[in-house]
Amino acid sequence: MKALSFKNRIALNYIVGTGLLVLVVFSAIYFIVKLTVYNHIDENLNIEIQDHLKEIRIENGHVILMDAEEWEEREHNSVDVNPVFVQFLDLNKKIIEKSPNLKNEKLVFHENKDHFQLFDTKLLGNKIRQIQVPLHIESKKIGYLIIAMSLSDSSKVLDNLLDTLMIAFPFILFILFFLARFYAGRSIKPINDIIHTSKAITKDSLKTRIPLPKTRDELFVLSKTINNLLNRIEDAIEREKQFTSDASHELRTPLTVIKGTLEVLIRKPRESKEYEEKITYCINEVDHLNSLVDQLLLMARFENEKQNVNKEIIYLNAAVLDVLKLNADKINARNINMMLEAPEEFYIYSDTYLVITILRNIISNAVKYSKADSEIKILLARENQNIICTVSDHGIGIAKKDLNSILNPFFRSESLSHAEIKGTGLGLFIVKRMTDLLHIKFKIESEINKGTTVLLAFEEYNKE
Repeated sequence: MKALSFKNRIALNYIVGTGLLVLVVFSAIYFIVKLTVYNHIDENLNIEIQDHLKEIRIENGHVILMDAEEWEEREHNSVDVNPVFVQFLDLNKKIIEKSPNLKNEKLVFHENKDHFQLFDTKLLGNKIRQIQVPLHIESKKIGYLIIAMSLSDSSKVLDNLLDTLMIAFPFILFILFFLARFYAGRSIKPINDIIHTSKAITKDSLKTRIPLPKTRDELFVLSKTINNLLNRIEDAIEREKQFTSDASHELRTPLTVIKGTLEVLIRKPRESKEYEEKITYCINEVDHLNSLVDQLLLMARFENEKQNVNKEIIYLNAAVLDVLKLNADKINARNINMMLEAPEEFYIYSDTYLVITILRNIISNAVKYSKADSEIKILLARENQNIICTVSDHGIGIAKKDLNSILNPFFRSESLSHAEIKGTGLGLFIVKRMTDLLHIKFKIESEINKGTTVLLAFEEYNKE
């Protein structure tokens, strides 16, 4: 079975709800009219009962129920909308007197009905409303009085009303369905726009956006949210393309250098010293390539914001000393004076591996870009509820125009001016990603030929 469209489902749900409401209203109309008609008839019957009970009298020792002249004067023998039938019975339920309009017919006394109870019955196949009461003269029961009123015309009115409502009900639902379908179609037009736009979007065409509805309703919010999602997807894909391009270039460069060096090396026999120099050069390029691959893998690992963070108590002083030991060979080779100022013990609550990686990238950069025989100062201090780690060097510095760009992958400030300094341009990008992941404040200040200062603000661990 083919499923209904969204527009038809909306219309159908609307019709079901509206149909139930219309049914309740129509039922209420019918029963109110019926109740009004019956109340009017019952009121007339009660009036007739009271009038006839007043007309019973005793003359010359005989009970007079009604004079013949009075019967003739009454409307009982004439054509009326709701003719009234009257019948007197004795104690044995035999007819004493009856209204002329009954002719050869008689009203049936119902033993199972209470006195003064109003109920429906039939006379010659026609519906009537009947009431039966006992007759008393001077507290003596002498018989029964039955009064009935025809319901034929009232029944016709009620039947016509019921037929009208039954015919109008499906017709109204039919009209409402198409109206609901029409307005539902107009209401969900933005959804159709979303469908058409989604079909037009491909990985090579991400510029298309969903037109925003004029009314600022839920569909406006949905369209705007999807457009924002498309913006983020487009940005992510552009970054991925750029990253793939840059990564392939960065990987290809050292491989090309190694391949070219080895090809030159095997063209003809050479001195052992020359072999040693070229092989050493290739080993350095392999080290550079290995470092690049490590950083690419590290970056890929933490590119996902849902990466699990294993937090624990970290003794920050010891973490800094561990990173200095890892860079000891480079520090000694450049004869750099490392100064660590930590007036007290500082503890933070974070991921040890990530914090070590952050410090390692920052201190490694400080050593790499510092001038020989210079000084690098690392300061740990407390500021409000934060532990501030400052790494300051007296290196080549970074141009102000490049301060924002250095956080982008593979970007290296003034790289052509310092070709002797090997790097991948990924270190600070990785630092930025990890500090964002750990909610660590990260700031860089630098000036050309004067040095660079990196500030990290960790949230202090409360031992209590």
